[in-house]
Amino acid sequence: MTGRVLVASGFHAPVRGEVKEFRDAVIVVGDEGVILSVTEGGAVPEGAERLPTGWVLLPGFVDCHVHAPQYPQLGTALDVPLEDWLQVHTFPLEARYADAGFAETVWRALVADLLAVGTTTAVYYATIHVEATVRLAEVCVELGQRALVGKVAMDHPSACPEYYRDGSAAEGVSGTREVINRVGAIAGNGGRVQPVITPRFIPACTDDLLAGLGRLAEETGVRVQSHVSESDWEHGHVRKRCGRSDAAALDGFGLMREHGVFAHGTHLSGGDMELMRVRGAAVAHCPLSNAYFAGAVFPLRSALERGLHVGL
Repeated sequence: MTGRVLVASGFHAPVRGEVKEFRDAVIVVGDEGVILSVTEGGAVPEGAERLPTGWVLLPGFVDCHVHAPQYPQLGTALDVPLEDWLQVHTFPLEARYADAGFAETVWRALVADLLAVGTTTAVYYATIHVEATVRLAEVCVELGQRALVGKVAMDHPSACPEYYRDGSAAEGVSGTREVINRVGAIAGNGGRVQPVITPRFIPACTDDLLAGLGRLAEETGVRVQSHVSESDWEHGHVRKRCGRSDAAALDGFGLMREHGVFAHGTHLSGGDMELMRVRGAAVAHCPLSNAYFAGAVFPLRSALERGLHVGL
């Protein structure tokens, strides 16, 4: 038999709201790492590997929203509102990833640390830099983490500092296209690491950039990630600028798409949630960040009852 055969006890949650225990299950894993079968109470094949006594097997964790370049400031710089926090603390840090050596150090530490605590899949924002973004994808392949990795697109001169933004909407789209092409060609990838189209959020992007990324998503079929109604400031900014809600505006630009992941959503209305459900998009629920920046609490139970997909 190819692959591996494990004998293990543990827990999983095949249905939301239910946790199932299994004992001495025979788990057959194929050569590509796909679980082929799980059998409880059956005969144990010769040569099967047993987990050590006291070990418990759990499914890998999926982190739906990771700002990879912000890892060095984890737990710090939480003294100001979101719009100031970005300008004072975060954009200067993210600009440093033009330095390949700095990016390499952080990417390796981040991916290794996430794997060490059981995060086997992550959805990453990288930076505006094509090379740093591709390198993050390469590190995920090398270390064995499944991931979506996106070059952050942001070009609005009123929201983004001159030292950290795409030079134009066309540059933001072309850089994203380059990342899409290069990530798929990484040696040894096998599809485990994929690109994701990543407009930072509407305040940081011109209409031309948002529309261009929407067309690119339609052309390539690549998934989209962004923020939606993250904070009272962002929600109000989009309403004033676009004359509609954040979710509706993203939809108008062709970005609210199936398998899209949109972070926070604390100010989503019932109509916004229904729009996202119909489009097949999902919310990345970030309760700790919401406590710092959102000025609101995400209505998780209501979202789940409406049938909206939500991840953590």
